Amino acid sequence: MAGSASEYIQHHLQNLTYGKLPAGYERADGTVVDEATWTLAHTAQEASDMGFWAVHVDSLGWAVGLGVLFLFLFRMAAKRATSDQPGGLQNFVEVMVEFVDNSVKETFHGKNKVIAPLALTIFCWIFLMNLMDLVPVDFLPQLFHLAGAEYMKVVPTTDVNVTLGMSLSVFFLIIYYSLKVKGVGGFLGELTLHPFSSDNLVLKILLVPVNLLLEGVSLIAKPISLALRLFGNLYAGELIFILIALLPLWAQWTLSVPWAIFHILVITLQAFIFMMLTIVYLSMAHEDSH
Repeated sequence: MAGSASEYIQHHLQNLTYGKLPAGYERADGTVVDEATWTLAHTAQEASDMGFWAVHVDSLGWAVGLGVLFLFLFRMAAKRATSDQPGGLQNFVEVMVEFVDNSVKETFHGKNKVIAPLALTIFCWIFLMNLMDLVPVDFLPQLFHLAGAEYMKVVPTTDVNVTLGMSLSVFFLIIYYSLKVKGVGGFLGELTLHPFSSDNLVLKILLVPVNLLLEGVSLIAKPISLALRLFGNLYAGELIFILIALLPLWAQWTLSVPWAIFHILVITLQAFIFMMLTIVYLSMAHEDSH
């Protein structure tokens, strides 16, 4: 796979990328693409040259797969639910549902049947994606390498595209419910009449650009902070596991086990924070200022 320590790290941090190479492009093996072609990148440089529309196949595949796993497990628990002798899966699902339900009741002050299922999905899905960070760093990439895949990142939340995609989805919900609950006028009023206001009409008008700048930055910062917080913590955790994997075998066990135990707290906490901030932001969107 990779030779030096630097190459090893870069290899493990590179996504399996599918994108379009332009006509006349010379690939790493010396072959020249006669016409524009959609293909898998063989090197990091090829992945970079594929541009904006390139797709990280591994991140997308693992994210969708783990989402399907979440749906499958919870659906199976619902179909097998019984009040006589509940099994371990049913008990686990009930604990998760009760935990999320209590979090929503304590934090969300509006009325919306979507929030609790959304919060449950966010927490469980992100937790499962984060949990992949505990798989030994060489195990799955090596298996896929034997199958012909040059690169394979198995932790979707270490890809900023995935975390930004989730946070932008939450952002669109914030905008949607803000407009639905407060109306266009109420939403624009929040952006232009806060935090500074005045009874003097002229001064109030003069403060509009300042308020719009401050509130606009605050609004845009919500999805960015959501995405980068999750990405940064998981990316750093993955990088530490990769660095530990470079050490001798005896040192790997000495360091990786304590770090893995600590990282269980990190992956759980990051899923919880993303869920709670989503609930808080949507609760604020449902607060009618009138």
